[in-house]
Amino acid sequence: MAMAKIIFITGGQRSGKSSFAQKLALELSSQPIYLATSRIWDDNHHQRIKRHQADRGPQWTNIEEEKNISKHDYSNRVVLLDCITLWLTNFFYDNNSDVDKSLKEAKQELTLLSQQDATFIIVSNEIGMGGHGENEIQRKFTDLQGWMNQHIARQAQEVFLMVSGIPVAIKSFSSNPIQ
Repeated sequence: MAMAKIIFITGGQRSGKSSFAQKLALELSSQPIYLATSRIWDDNHHQRIKRHQADRGPQWTNIEEEKNISKHDYSNRVVLLDCITLWLTNFFYDNNSDVDKSLKEAKQELTLLSQQDATFIIVSNEIGMGGHGENEIQRKFTDLQGWMNQHIARQAQEVFLMVSGIPVAIKSFSSNPIQ
């Protein structure tokens, strides 16, 4: 059975996650795939997505997929999945803020994705490093995000935490952390 290589990049907002991930993808492939998970909520957001696509350039293959990320064939490709936070938002919203159902569905989808023979660079946010969520929905989503990040980090061969634009290696292929 094919197995994916997973490189997980996490950090706070505007920490440089996406820039680092894009640079890494281009170092690994001359024609990487950009797997965008954002749902288009309004025209302004749609225009922002178009600007990001144009900024990336023609060497990128853009795939937009709100939830079913495993349905595409990524065989022998380098795929930048940006980002887990927006992807989880789609499950959370569609499941009426049900954390358990959203986590189960997202884990199932990630399991299917990881069975492909490809390199996945997965970007996510560390939203739990801030303060305590001011309402129940925020707290539920923070829990969902944290549990999913832990799940991905366990599966990943490499994990980076972005701090002020600097990648800090948390887990490398050669390390053998206690699981």
